[in-house]
Amino acid sequence: MKITIIAGARPNFMKIAPIIEAINLAATNGANISYRLVHTGQHYDKNMSDNFFTQLGIPHPDVNLESGGGSQAEQTANIMVRFEKELLLNPADLVLVVGDVTSTMACSIVAKKLVTKVAHVEAGIRSGDISMPEEVNRVVTDALADYFFTTSEMANDNLSKSGIDNNRIFFVGNTMIDTLLKNESRFQPPPVWETASLTKRNYFVLTLHRPANVDNASNLKELMNEIISSTKGLPVIFPVHPRTERNLKEIGIKAGNLFFVEPLSYLEFNFLVKHAKAVITDSGGITEETTVMGVPCITLRDNTERPETVTTGTNELIGTNPKNIFPAMNKIFLGLWKKGGIPQFWDGKTSERIVSILMTLNSSLQ
Repeated sequence: MKITIIAGARPNFMKIAPIIEAINLAATNGANISYRLVHTGQHYDKNMSDNFFTQLGIPHPDVNLESGGGSQAEQTANIMVRFEKELLLNPADLVLVVGDVTSTMACSIVAKKLVTKVAHVEAGIRSGDISMPEEVNRVVTDALADYFFTTSEMANDNLSKSGIDNNRIFFVGNTMIDTLLKNESRFQPPPVWETASLTKRNYFVLTLHRPANVDNASNLKELMNEIISSTKGLPVIFPVHPRTERNLKEIGIKAGNLFFVEPLSYLEFNFLVKHAKAVITDSGGITEETTVMGVPCITLRDNTERPETVTTGTNELIGTNPKNIFPAMNKIFLGLWKKGGIPQFWDGKTSERIVSILMTLNSSLQ
């Protein structure tokens, strides 16, 4: 079985790394399985250096399509044109896509046009907000895929309701958690740990990047002021996304307990998350990691494609109204935040299950 694995952005690599490890183990044990790793180049990340790949044991891509830049449409078109050439030169029995970035959707379209089977890892998740580019990517990819590897029962239900046969849906868990659990013992403090004199459970981690929170200067200013005043002087560590950085400069937010830092490595960022009093975010993936590490998570969104982090985990949605921050923070300081639990199959063995299933599907792919 020849599998082409697609990665388009940094989070994708962390999702496919354990899958590749499981494929290599299966091949070592005599299984007829191999892979080719295609980086579409959708996102350029200066931190995705040799050190990043070495730290996490992520293999270097066999090819980089260098499809980054441009509008949504231009980027999608570039990925499709270049991946078509790649797949024609290097045919596969199966194209495996992960997550919900533009590359996930674009490469799924190309594969199906070339009559190649598609497997979607992290299939079936939905926010219900079609204005999000990621939601469009999810819906289109799941409309085309042949096999669906899911992280939750909710995702299974979403797929079933859309008409997908249950025999093509495989509830396996979360590969991001495979990577998290494998590397948890190797987390390391970033420089800000010393410069801000941080101690465990006595600081907050903040991440913001979604348009609803950062594109309007007055709203962002009110949001930041509420966060600063609600944290009672405890340090707030803010790895700043480039999109957010531009707007923060415009409003000139400063506070003695607010520490802006460059984007951190995986091992450094998750060290901060693990030992934080709480995380304040508008991300999706971080809510999964806080759930597994038992860290309170305040999400500044009206919806989430990962509801299990709310129903089972430590995450709470409080919306985008800055006035909702103080009551949530007060619950944390009073020790009233829910303890949460870990969703089913988020146990570090998801990739093993995926590869085992792929091997059973092998005969139907020939």
